[in-house]
Amino acid sequence: MNDKIKINLRMAGASYPITINREDEEMVREAAKQVEIKLNAYREHYQNVPLERIIAMVAYQFALENLQLKDHNDTEPYTAKIEELTGVLEAYFKEQ
Repeated sequence: MNDKIKINLRMAGASYPITINREDEEMVREAAKQVEIKLNAYREHYQNVPLERIIAMVAYQFALENLQLKDHNDTEPYTAKIEELTGVLEAYFKEQ
């Protein structure tokens, strides 16, 4: 069943009404909470920087973390090595 709910998220002093799947509510709220945590940390550290620049820095930090996670979870090099070793083993056993 497609169980949608409407919620309001508060980030950077603004309210964002969104419609989400009910089962995603906890994750969506946690994401907004993480944005607020990073915003507040940057605001505290860079008190004279305009909010739009702080938001850009937070977006950059999240994008960088996302790319690092994608890179960390890239299994292609391991898959290629396993295929190579499988080929070596198959060739060896064919000779036996």
